[in-house]
Amino acid sequence: MYRLKKKFWHIVVAFALLLAAGSFASQPTKGSAALQQGIQRLTGWGSSNSYSSGHQQSVPPTREQAAVVLTPAVRKQLGGPLTWNGAGAFTVNNNQPRLNAHINSAPYAVNIKDSQGRAWRGDAWLNRTSRQYRNRTETGNGATNWRPAGFLQAHNLTGGYSHAYDRGHLLGYALVGGIRGFDASESNPANIATQTAWANEARSQSSTGQNYYEGLVRKALDQGKQVRYRVTDIYDGNCLVPAGAHIEALSKDGSLAFDVFVPNVQRNISINYMTGAVKQR
Repeated sequence: MYRLKKKFWHIVVAFALLLAAGSFASQPTKGSAALQQGIQRLTGWGSSNSYSSGHQQSVPPTREQAAVVLTPAVRKQLGGPLTWNGAGAFTVNNNQPRLNAHINSAPYAVNIKDSQGRAWRGDAWLNRTSRQYRNRTETGNGATNWRPAGFLQAHNLTGGYSHAYDRGHLLGYALVGGIRGFDASESNPANIATQTAWANEARSQSSTGQNYYEGLVRKALDQGKQVRYRVTDIYDGNCLVPAGAHIEALSKDGSLAFDVFVPNVQRNISINYMTGAVKQR
């Protein structure tokens, strides 16, 4: 009799677990993700550190940290009043790009080096055909071992991004990768410079790295707009590492317009811009 009761309760428990599993499986993906995050926080399953790190990565530099690169030489090159946007970057010239978008031309993309051979400017006229949706490996533009000047990488950082630098592009692969003849690889010395992980990757309204502004251009192109786009790396004197990226965009219909400076900084590091050497904050 005892064995029968024990077997009966085993069956009941198993059935309840199956029902619960079916209920969770039928929930929308968003709910499942939220549940998984909750489990990770409560039990430590997976990497709770990665969750915390992801939050820290999204935090932009403070105004004081961002302003470190705004030397008189850098301000002169930007050539307009600067306004802190509260999300890591500065608007330039009241956010009014100094570009001509009244162009009748096929898409183009060009790079210009400065007098010291540093990656300096990317200038482009874009439309939907210039967009690249395939990943780099599919188009032969995958990662390489080539490194730009000043790329003295630092790993295992704490308090934010775990690494210091990315190969920072002037003209992003997703924007110009569809233009025949343009070198959209990660080893084009005219298009790639040393850029912090934050400045390159941050892409939210509360943390406006270069990827955020590129996202605005991608969206405009996907909507069929034509966009004049220019990115200029600003260097302080003979420094190997740029102080930041001056990014301008203007669509032909005027619906997209911005003029910004993304400082080449990161909350958890200090940089020697002359050499690229990094110190953990």
